[in-house]
Amino acid sequence: MAYDVNEKRVNKILKIGRKYLTWVQNSLLEGEISEAKFTKLKLEIQKKAKKDEDTVCWYIMKEKKWLKKENFGVEKGEPSFMID
Repeated sequence: MAYDVNEKRVNKILKIGRKYLTWVQNSLLEGEISEAKFTKLKLEIQKKAKKDEDTVCWYIMKEKKWLKKENFGVEKGEPSFMID
């Protein structure tokens, strides 16, 4: 999940995201999550974010074989696979 939201809502969006995913970089979270939890996450985000001001993107990988990730520098969280 990547997000670009008004600074008034950054901490709220991060707090919601961290309930379900791992924070790995500023405005970026990742992790393995069930469809039910993904639905809950989206609903919670949609209640706090403003559609006309904010952007939230979810990148969904249906199979692990399609995921390749490379990092350089400090890792801020434990990486895990995206969505079931």
